[in-house]
Amino acid sequence: MCAFEIGRICVKTSGREAKKKCVIVNIIDKSFVLITGPKDLTGVKRRRANVNHLKATDEVIKINRDATDEEITQILKETNKLETLKTDNST
Repeated sequence: MCAFEIGRICVKTSGREAKKKCVIVNIIDKSFVLITGPKDLTGVKRRRANVNHLKATDEVIKINRDATDEEITQILKETNKLETLKTDNST
């Protein structure tokens, strides 16, 4: 489960938010993580997600545990990953 860490950018693989990118904000247990889009950026709202419904990407941003959507958006701007998260070019 080391692929799922705080700050890892993932792609949702199922549900109404399928194919949208999100960021892991917290690890709940071995099967669930807390994710956010942030919603105003990707349409993924902050929620608990099953790790089986996520596909980890190679990208990681450095955020604190339970970072707010505003903090995440600011870090994405600083690291030039804002457009990466907006695009839906997932495989």
